[in-house]
Amino acid sequence: MIKKILAGCVLVFALIILLSSMFIVTEGEYVCIRRFGKIIDTKDSAGLYFKMPFVDSKLTLPNKKILYNLPASNVLTKDKKDMVIDNYIIWYISDPVEFVKSIGYISEAERRIDAAVYNTVKNTMGTLEQNSIINEKLSGRGEFDKIVTDEVARQLSGYGITVYDVKIKKLDLPIENEETVYQRMISEREKIAEQYRAEGEYEANKIKNEVDKQVNIIISEAKASAQELIGEGEAEYIKILSEAYSGEKKEFYEYIKTLEAMKASLKGEKTLILPLDSPITKYFKDIDN
Repeated sequence: MIKKILAGCVLVFALIILLSSMFIVTEGEYVCIRRFGKIIDTKDSAGLYFKMPFVDSKLTLPNKKILYNLPASNVLTKDKKDMVIDNYIIWYISDPVEFVKSIGYISEAERRIDAAVYNTVKNTMGTLEQNSIINEKLSGRGEFDKIVTDEVARQLSGYGITVYDVKIKKLDLPIENEETVYQRMISEREKIAEQYRAEGEYEANKIKNEVDKQVNIIISEAKASAQELIGEGEAEYIKILSEAYSGEKKEFYEYIKTLEAMKASLKGEKTLILPLDSPITKYFKDIDN
């Protein structure tokens, strides 16, 4: 009976030793094995591994890119005005041994990242005027982000950390200053719009005056051409009439016109008094004869 109890105890103890010596590494993580506080091994491939029970301890760290959203913070621009900036950073533990030696934990790494990003952003924003930031919305944001990323990477390089990117997630005015700044922006843009309208009206009047001038010139030239053509037409008309009613044709034309005049004169009961040398009298004389 005692032997069975002892065998059971040995089996349980062996099982405890076996379980305490085994550990599993999953995808996307490092496992650092520490013995008496010193790292003696690091595993970064998924699988089942063994360590010395009761002596070795393990520390698990992420073996993948980490997205960390920094708390929004206030920074001063070059002209000493407040802006609220919200950043995020993508980083990676590239040297787990150095990371554990210098920092040890993710929470401490985030604290140091906060400080590095805040100081870099504060110094970089301190070179820009608030108006240029608002009006241009940091049109050169790519360059701004690169400057911040490079500087933060330099500051954190000694901690076994690789910084991939630091970007601005949101850039805004402090709530208490928003209304004042927006009103100023509206006023400035209204002035710019008024200037554009005035310049547009000036150019429109200038174009209109030039068009009216050209229209008047064209109309004057057209009228002159018309008068010239009318004069030429009348001259040609007179010439044609002159040629048409020359010689015998002229006498016939005068005869027809005289008859038309006689017809018009003799309508109704009228007394017609004509001089002896009238063309009409001549035809009455011919009738009497």
